[in-house]
Amino acid sequence: MMRALCVVVPTYNERENLAALVAGVTAALPDASLLVVDDASPDGTGALADALAAGDERISVLHRPAKDGLAAAYVAGFRHALAEPAVQLVVQMDADGSHDPASLPALVRPVREQGFDFAIGSRYVPGGTTPGWTPARKLLSRAGGLYAGTVLGVGVHDMTAGFKCWRRGVLEAIGLERIEARGYGFQIEMTYRALRAGFRCKEIPITFADRTRGASKMSRAIFVEALGLVWKLRLGGA
Repeated sequence: MMRALCVVVPTYNERENLAALVAGVTAALPDASLLVVDDASPDGTGALADALAAGDERISVLHRPAKDGLAAAYVAGFRHALAEPAVQLVVQMDADGSHDPASLPALVRPVREQGFDFAIGSRYVPGGTTPGWTPARKLLSRAGGLYAGTVLGVGVHDMTAGFKCWRRGVLEAIGLERIEARGYGFQIEMTYRALRAGFRCKEIPITFADRTRGASKMSRAIFVEALGLVWKLRLGGA
């Protein structure tokens, strides 16, 4: 049985990071459930997740048959969580250590206590930081977010953020079956669809750290997809 707050974490080859992540999440949000969505990781991430779940009733694992993109993993996780009537809030976060579990209470608070419909852990509001990034990377990331926000006509500072807390009703209203993005464009699409539906968003500052173990899943194809998706959303084709 899941609890009212569920943290959804997709994984693919994150065995080196998973135990620390699980410990951090359960310490930061002891009243939450944690759902690991593993895409048949060949490094044994799924087996480790099962072992951790066996020792803590707050943890559950959704095994998918193959790697199928970040968006599909999140959508599967959201649907799995929403199938539990008790779940009222859903958090999404990466497994690579870039999202600090210690920031979870601050991320959840605007939705649980302040009446907002969803919250974004933002690198680009006052107090948000990206330690270790080169100036070129900072410029590219900020430019990408500004591009997406300008084209879509929304005022969110961090459109590509993947650290979010959703009220159940927002995920139900968005229509998860309509999501078209396969990779990181998913973050843009979800935020845009929620804002377009009239839901209220709060950005909270976070420190976004680069992964220290494992390999990044970002690719040129994923980046290009996100650029094209922005115009498809803007022109009403998605």
